[in-house]
Amino acid sequence: MHAFSSLVNLEKLDLERCSGIHGGFGHLKGLMKLESLNIRCCKCITDSDMKALSGLTMLKELQVSNCNITDSGVSYLRGLRKLIMLNLEGCNVTAACLDSISALDALAYLNLNRCNDISDDGCDKFSGLKNLKILSLGFSKITDACLVHLKDLTNLESLNLDSCNIGDEGLANLTGLKLLKSLELSDTEVGNNGLCHLSGLTRLENLNLSFTSVVDSGLKRLSGLTTLKSLNLDVRNVTDAGLAALTSLTRLTHLDLFGAQISDSGTNSLRCFKNLQSLEICGGRLTDVGVKNIKDLTSLTLLNLSQNGHLSDKSLELISGLTSLVSLNVSNSRITNDGLHHLKSLTRLCSLTLESCKVTASEIKKLQSTALPNLLYYRPE
Repeated sequence: MHAFSSLVNLEKLDLERCSGIHGGFGHLKGLMKLESLNIRCCKCITDSDMKALSGLTMLKELQVSNCNITDSGVSYLRGLRKLIMLNLEGCNVTAACLDSISALDALAYLNLNRCNDISDDGCDKFSGLKNLKILSLGFSKITDACLVHLKDLTNLESLNLDSCNIGDEGLANLTGLKLLKSLELSDTEVGNNGLCHLSGLTRLENLNLSFTSVVDSGLKRLSGLTTLKSLNLDVRNVTDAGLAALTSLTRLTHLDLFGAQISDSGTNSLRCFKNLQSLEICGGRLTDVGVKNIKDLTSLTLLNLSQNGHLSDKSLELISGLTSLVSLNVSNSRITNDGLHHLKSLTRLCSLTLESCKVTASEIKKLQSTALPNLLYYRPE
């Protein structure tokens, strides 16, 4: 650490996973041009080390995730008024640290993911972070009561509430966040009634509702989000009717229906999603008949149809025209070596997964050498 003390023009320093630097930050006090410091996963770092950083007033980016930092250590950061990005993921902080963080007027990115001690108590300080664009609170103890203090953060573009105790009532506080592009609600208590609060968030590009209690009737409330580009519906109770409720989302580029109970009939709705680049339907109910409605989605670069045990070589013939495909997964199906020749036209293919099918690694390797020059990953291998 002493060797850095003379690097007075240094602007960026990455010390991630350095396990012996505790007590050495005093050597950095002369680096007044330092704008970015990464000390992620340095378990040796404690609150006293933060005190040594308090004079680096030009810092714009500070990553301290998975270190032994508490609220006391965060208090030393009050003077870093130019800080734009602060990552405290996995640190031992509570919502009381927001007393100090709220003084950082320029802060646009705040990551408090996996800070298990953060609860509603003290969350009122969020309301002062008016310039926040990205906020991550996943895997914390916050509830709907915390979301009340987020409703005025109108510059937010990304909000992560993964695995928090959030329900339908709490989402009512998000209706004014009109700039939101990404909303992570995986493994929350959000259900059908909560989705109505999202209908006005027309800039949403990514919405994750996996492992929630949303069912088909709730998806109808998303039909007004016509600029939505990415939708993850890893929920076992979504069926054909739920997919039909989404057909107005014609700008979708990513659709993940992992575990959803989509049948051949339900795939008729896929014809509305001409811009899809990524599609995953792994619910086990598709046959070759349903794949007919996928063959015209010519923008697809990723297609995952695994776990559909009734798909045969005919499906490979049907998708042979999807020449933009980079990744294809048809595992756990009835595909055989005889069907592999249908893939010769997919010259951009980099990844091919056919595990638990009646194919052999030798035949795939032969296909790779003769027709698929870009194929880098394949299974079985």
